[in-house]
This record gives sequence, C-alpha cells and structure tokens, in this order.
Amino acid sequence: MSEEPRLPRIELSDAPEAVRATFEAFVRQRGIVPNLFRVAAHAPGITARLASLNAEVMGPGDVPVLLKELLSTRVSHINVCDY
Repeated sequence: MSEEPRLPRIELSDAPEAVRATFEAFVRQRGIVPNLFRVAAHAPGITARLASLNAEVMGPGDVPVLLKELLSTRVSHINVCDY
C-alpha cells in the first residue's frame, strides 16, 4: 500500500474560490486548515457543509469543547490518521 494520498491536500493559496472563505475562517480560528478540509476541497460543494457540521458537532454543547478535541486527537492517533 502506498504512503502517498490518493488526493493531494489543497493549499490555501491553491484553494478554489468556492472554498476560500471556509479555508480563511479555519486559519483565523485555528491558524491552519485541517487536512480533512484540504482534501474535501476537491469537492467544493461539500466543504462548506462539512465545516458547518464540524462546527455543530465540535462546538459548545453538553460535552466540553476541550474534551471533544482531546477525543478527536486520540482517535486519530489510535488510527494513525492525519485527518
């Protein structure tokens, strides 16, 4: 199995106009565009919806945001996942 991803991660500078606002929002909030969204940008119609879903799931709620981030990071680490 190849270590190369099937789809390259799109850089902010190369992002299609349709996802540029979403990318810029991530940069303002996190300082980076998460890899998941850099790959999703190949389908611009999905990227904004995915970002909206992510904000709802990972945002404030019954479970503290920090715990959600820690769980997300731990699951990614267990699965050797860059996303």
